[in-house]
Amino acid sequence: MAMTDTLRMVLAPPHPAGRPFILAGIVAIALGVALGAWLVWLGLLFTLFCLYFFRDPERYPPGRPGAVLSPADGHVVSVAPAVPPAELGLGPEPRWRVGIFLSVLDVHVNRIPADGTVTRIAYRHGAYVNAALDKASDENERNAVALRLPDGRDMAVVQIAGLIARRIVCSLREGDTVQAGARFGIIRFGSRTDLYLPPGVRPLVAEGQTMIGGETVIAELDA
Repeated sequence: MAMTDTLRMVLAPPHPAGRPFILAGIVAIALGVALGAWLVWLGLLFTLFCLYFFRDPERYPPGRPGAVLSPADGHVVSVAPAVPPAELGLGPEPRWRVGIFLSVLDVHVNRIPADGTVTRIAYRHGAYVNAALDKASDENERNAVALRLPDGRDMAVVQIAGLIARRIVCSLREGDTVQAGARFGIIRFGSRTDLYLPPGVRPLVAEGQTMIGGETVIAELDA
């Protein structure tokens, strides 16, 4: 990655979900002017961390028909068949699932993997085990989204809380028409995003690969 691209990503404007935290840091800095330098430094560090964590850089989808894009930044921790969350009503048959782990250093804005229509959104309370583990997909707090493609096939994206993630934000509503690469939510402070491909579609990625949300191609629908 070129230096200019790196700076553009690091200095990207924050996602709206981060504004209350950034404001709190600025307030701490202001109070520190009156109460002591330690609070100024604490507020400054917190504000800089929030500006970095909530950064929301522009992404440029490849625009290839049939391409399924990564719904999140991070690295792939699992590529295996799995049954989609029962609350989505996508049936009991396993399909390929790609699990992406997001550390606190990754961009946490989630993106739509393919053009389609949102058919169901289901939130479920749960635990907060390490999001890098496969059992997090079943046990952790999650927000699952079912997406119907123009050809009638279904896929799903699941936002999963992690050890220190305590807030899943999703801006979608059932019935929304969405486009590949568009923003649809964010998970605060470490998390996982699972992508369930349509039946018969195989992933093109492997465990350990780094994903760029809205840009990396995970699968081809027409392969």
